Amino acid sequence: MGIAEYIIYGFSVATQPENLFYCFVGVFIGTLIGVLPGIGPTGAMSLLLPVTFHISPVGAIIMLAGIYYGCQYGGSITSILVNIPGEASTVITCLDGYEMAKKGKAGIALGVSTIGSFIAGTLSIFGLMFLAFPIAKFALKFGPPEYFSLVCMGLVILTFLTRGSMLKALMMALIGLFIGLIGLDPFTARPRFTFGFKELMDGVGIVPLVMGLFGVSEILINLEEELTREIYRTQIAGLYRSLKEWVSAKWAIIRGSIVGFIVGILPGGGAVLASFVAYAVEKRFSSTPEKFGTGLIEGVAAPESANNAAAQSSLIPLLSLGIPSNVVMAVLYGGLLIHNIQPGPLLLKEHPDVFWGLVMSMYVGNIMLLLLNLPLIGIWVRLLRIPYKYLFPIVLLFCIVGVYSLNNSIFEIYLMVFFGFVGYLMRKFGFEAAPLVMAYVLSPLLESSFRQSLSLSGGSFSIFFSKPISLSFMAVALFLLLFQIFSAIKKGRMHKSSF
Repeated sequence: MGIAEYIIYGFSVATQPENLFYCFVGVFIGTLIGVLPGIGPTGAMSLLLPVTFHISPVGAIIMLAGIYYGCQYGGSITSILVNIPGEASTVITCLDGYEMAKKGKAGIALGVSTIGSFIAGTLSIFGLMFLAFPIAKFALKFGPPEYFSLVCMGLVILTFLTRGSMLKALMMALIGLFIGLIGLDPFTARPRFTFGFKELMDGVGIVPLVMGLFGVSEILINLEEELTREIYRTQIAGLYRSLKEWVSAKWAIIRGSIVGFIVGILPGGGAVLASFVAYAVEKRFSSTPEKFGTGLIEGVAAPESANNAAAQSSLIPLLSLGIPSNVVMAVLYGGLLIHNIQPGPLLLKEHPDVFWGLVMSMYVGNIMLLLLNLPLIGIWVRLLRIPYKYLFPIVLLFCIVGVYSLNNSIFEIYLMVFFGFVGYLMRKFGFEAAPLVMAYVLSPLLESSFRQSLSLSGGSFSIFFSKPISLSFMAVALFLLLFQIFSAIKKGRMHKSSF
């Protein structure tokens, strides 16, 4: 079948009444989660993972993906009207979006955010369709050494791109790898690191882990630091007016879409990094960079386009290589595995309904979001007035019910609470959870490819450097590690010389 036949097939899957319903549920919940600060797409997707056990694999993945890119739409509403980012990827939107609201241009800012996100999402979907096949064909050349080197490179890039200390990120990645090793050894079937708990024989489940690290820890942080949500009281007018201002933002939307698409593919990339990079690029291209932060429409259009493009291009390495590029994709990876679907180069051949149904549902979902967000902005704003003390018990209840429904296990609720406190302490001391979750998800692939490679080479580590593709990945990982080490040494010397 050619690309046109696959597109038609994908639309036939995506437009089935059941899948349309799950697409709508996903984007609606995503928008709601984006509007309500404090939960985020990772927590929302983790909460709904148990629900997906009882629906079809295609419907489950469509709904989970809809939550992710729906969050990018909803998060901009709070950033513009309340100056509180509903989602981490909309932090940068606060700078110019809130300033536009104070000038009475809230409607224009919300409009360009929604339209920019739609255009970026559409362009990103086309890129996904045309790039996934070549990357998947290239990935068929991979053996155990290539996969081991690719995972190593991905984890190093992830730690390199984290906002905090790379040393802390590497520590979290090592802890994630250790958690992934808990359970039965896949080669000898002997228990390891179970500490006498029979419940850990099957390993630590992804749902209690991510619910604890992101859901419970978020509740604890928000209870400690209560958000003050003073909504800027301005008429949300001009939503369909000022066409001239929207047109002036066209290049910002296009540049943001391109930047977001590229950054989303990178390991450790995603919507958060894409929005910051797009804002910096737009400021560099602007003839009036000093006006950024004072209510410039380009300062809203570029990051909002970038975060939506990245949310959808992040699926390329997941679906074609079987490597999640960020923590949200790691949760989606877990969702696919729960339904016995292995992401990777054979996904397009073995499960074309999942791949093409998902891709086409994203286009349908973007249209749904466009129709949802423009007329319902007033309703979303009213939701912001709900005090968090009424929201957190509901979120906590969903966490407990969701984890318990997996295996009817009280032990997994204890695990979730444990990781919740761990996640809380990590945030307090500046440790990011993303490297931990990513390493945990990739741990089985890393271990199996490492042991298979050594079996093939008779125990020689040279196998990772004797194959061109594997050598390239290892060289990139080593270069980034050395670059970071030398940068730290240079900063230390400069710091000493300043005294």
